[in-house]
Amino acid sequence: MFSKMAKRKSKEEKFVRELEIPQGTEAQIENNEVILKKDGKENKRRFSHVLIEKKENKIIVSAKRGTKREKKQVNSIIAHIKNMVEGLGKNFTYKLQICSVHFPMNVSVKDELLIIKNFLGESRERKAKILPGVEVKIEKEIIIVESCNKEAAGQTAANIEKITKVRGKDRRIFQDGIFMTEKSGEEI
Repeated sequence: MFSKMAKRKSKEEKFVRELEIPQGTEAQIENNEVILKKDGKENKRRFSHVLIEKKENKIIVSAKRGTKREKKQVNSIIAHIKNMVEGLGKNFTYKLQICSVHFPMNVSVKDELLIIKNFLGESRERKAKILPGVEVKIEKEIIIVESCNKEAAGQTAANIEKITKVRGKDRRIFQDGIFMTEKSGEEI
């Protein structure tokens, strides 16, 4: 009998992916930190476990060997860099809806915090952290979170949503809170 064995590629093969930098975007790479600039906006992020270099108008991301894990890392980093480039063109926008069934809440922005007063009749304030580079606007019952950095905008929106999570009460009755309605331009 013959057994079927999968052919293994040599693990010594280097895995390389390239990403072209759009016109008008300035890119710098220093110690695996990618810095992208365009029209006064700047995105920067440090990556590890891979080699990143710039040649002409391309960013080249490579791994020492071609294992599955390293291919996943390289592809993820390419996706992150694409999001960085996209953010320089247009801001990522998240929208959240303020819902208060029982007690009207007061929501305000002060320095690097979003402050929520009178949530479910509580006397203490709830505070959500706003990450650097993120702009938060309140328009009546809508909170708009904008940034050229997708991760920072998403994390700020998650911080706001998480701070009003109701615990220890029936969610069918106590529907107060702040809920995400739109993620980077797509309705949920």
